[in-house]
Amino acid sequence: MAYIDFMSVLHKSTKRDYLARVNDPDYPKPMASELSKKWGYDYWDGDRRICYGGYNYIEGRWEKVAQALVDHYQIKPGDKILDVGCGKGFLLYDFTKVVPNVEVIGIDVSEYAIKNAKAEIQNKLRVGNATSLPFADASFDLVISINTLHNLYNYELSKALKEIERVGRRNKYICVESYRNEIEKANLLYWQVTCETFCTPLEWEWWFKTTGYTGDHSLIYFE
Repeated sequence: MAYIDFMSVLHKSTKRDYLARVNDPDYPKPMASELSKKWGYDYWDGDRRICYGGYNYIEGRWEKVAQALVDHYQIKPGDKILDVGCGKGFLLYDFTKVVPNVEVIGIDVSEYAIKNAKAEIQNKLRVGNATSLPFADASFDLVISINTLHNLYNYELSKALKEIERVGRRNKYICVESYRNEIEKANLLYWQVTCETFCTPLEWEWWFKTTGYTGDHSLIYFE
């Protein structure tokens, strides 16, 4: 298991006003979280003060992440990739651009996201939960889960990590939110709207070791 950062290039490109989010007069933090946890329109395409404010495909945005993962894990045509928490499937679509004939499958709890997914791969996506992946053991050459697992409760997290380990036959990569100090902890609490598991880096490592997860990972910090 290694720490490999594929996500900072995107995470650090966004500017965040933490106090504005938590103190917004129309969508105060409790309301934004309540709306977001329905995983519907408000979360994906509603007001930016709630969450994404319109989660649309942007040419090239996810392609650099897909290329970095393909290069590192030596993904080739015919390989199978699973995205746990795929959202609208933008990253999976860009995998198909980077590696022609790669097989992609995505799973997400949001019916809205699947219904409004990238049309070219929508038939490869399904509604489901990370705690019970409907796939056979060792089905995928690469299993990824980006900014998803911290949305689970502790009692669900163990199941999800074990499921990712079970269905991956070679490579696994997870990215989750974390904090290293009180400033980052406060910023995370202010900004997030769906997070249920708040762990330091050492705590995440504990989860990985306890559940037998052998893949790679990286952490997102709100500096």
